Amino acid sequence: PFSSSTRRKMNLKSERRGIHVDQSELLCKKGCGYYGNPAWQGFCSKCWREEYHKARQKQIQEDWELAERLQREEEEAYASSQSTQGAQSLTFSKFEEKKTNEKTRKVTTVKKFFTASSRAGAKKAEIQEAKAPSPSIHRQASIETDRVSKEFIEFIRTYQKPGQDIYKQCKLFLDTMSHKRDLSIEEQSECAQDFYQNVADRLQTRWKVPPEKVEKAMDEVEKYIMTRQYKYVFCPETTDDEKKDLAVQKRIRALHWVTPQMLCVPVSEEIPEVSDMVVKAITDIIEMDSKRVPRDKLACITKCSKHIFNAIKITKNEPASADDFLPTLIYIVLKGNPPRLQSNIQYITRFCNPSRLMTGEDGYYFTNLCCAVAFIEKLDAQSLNLSQEDFDRFMTGQTSPKKQESDSFSPDVCLGVKQMCKSLDLLSQLNERQERIVSEAKKLEKDLIDWTDGITKEVEDIVEKYPLEIKPKSQALAAIDSENVENDKLPPPLQPQVYAG
Repeated sequence: PFSSSTRRKMNLKSERRGIHVDQSELLCKKGCGYYGNPAWQGFCSKCWREEYHKARQKQIQEDWELAERLQREEEEAYASSQSTQGAQSLTFSKFEEKKTNEKTRKVTTVKKFFTASSRAGAKKAEIQEAKAPSPSIHRQASIETDRVSKEFIEFIRTYQKPGQDIYKQCKLFLDTMSHKRDLSIEEQSECAQDFYQNVADRLQTRWKVPPEKVEKAMDEVEKYIMTRQYKYVFCPETTDDEKKDLAVQKRIRALHWVTPQMLCVPVSEEIPEVSDMVVKAITDIIEMDSKRVPRDKLACITKCSKHIFNAIKITKNEPASADDFLPTLIYIVLKGNPPRLQSNIQYITRFCNPSRLMTGEDGYYFTNLCCAVAFIEKLDAQSLNLSQEDFDRFMTGQTSPKKQESDSFSPDVCLGVKQMCKSLDLLSQLNERQERIVSEAKKLEKDLIDWTDGITKEVEDIVEKYPLEIKPKSQALAAIDSENVENDKLPPPLQPQVYAG
């Protein structure tokens, strides 16, 4: 509150300027008794800060409510459109059909530019083409996208101010990427990797967020932006990912005859628990294609790998090693033949958070999957311990080891008899290998004997051609200090003499 002297001074200044000032106008509007600044709408500094904070919180709350309302409207609009059109599952054939339609639409659009028509007609055609719904430009919001967006908004609320900053950065990134669709997929990948790095650095340096919370926030950021960008960056038309997918799929189909014994897989599918683990591993590796987020695809690979380790552990009654894991993973990939395998690998490599690929079990299992695919692409007869003739016959389909094995048993034979026959076949193969080794050893022994005889004959020929003359051994000279000096004919040694000084 102002003292009487201060108020008098303020009244005198106002009277000099010709302004009449009411005492009540000098005080804060809130009635706290302090002077109210006209620049702060008649509030004192403390009350003005309180009012500003309340107004800001109210505006933030209204923004959140608006965002939620928009999300609900999008969900209702999508649900109504789906109810009229009918729910259809997006299969691989539908995916190919949609891409074909997009290519046809682009070709038709290009042809319209070169057809002979008036300026007005061409302009009208362009307007109609722009109004036509194009999946590559105007993407309908799916239920999964809306759900991920809602979960992301709920998550960043827990981070308060850092969360608001993350949300702004993600919106800015999505807007930027919408204008960079013409760039190559490698350049878009670099933009995404730079965005991950910038957001992580911003949380650590500016907002001082703990590392564990930074990692969790980056997982949610990756989930949010890649769910929205999935359609544009997964298997784009500008790359040869689809061609590689078809090549790998054709290669795996040609290798359907490969057995676990050829790959030295330490897994026995005769054990029910092991068979269940193999089925779960195949299911997980196939399910990878249905995920949109790179982290979820990596999670599928990790679950598949853990089922493989459990299968090996049950079979061998001991923990599995890396030498046992990789052949089993190769066998699972051959048996499952996952769809769009190369596209999924490239998608994870390009747009996954680099911290997950560099460290942790996810990165280790992903590296093994890449090695397994590379091994399958270069698989040959030597890799399976087969002759080139057998390998070529199996690849061309003339015969199959699995077919020969299945034809040797009737449907009524029990499991024990089958296992006994398999053991006998294995023993016969071992016997053949032993006989082959013995024959090779005998051949090696014969080669060594022939080589020894040849060397001996060459040495004898050289000795016969150049005989050695062995001279008699000469008598050794006596030492100078020796006592035997009869034949030396040397003068006697000098005797020391003492001279008087």
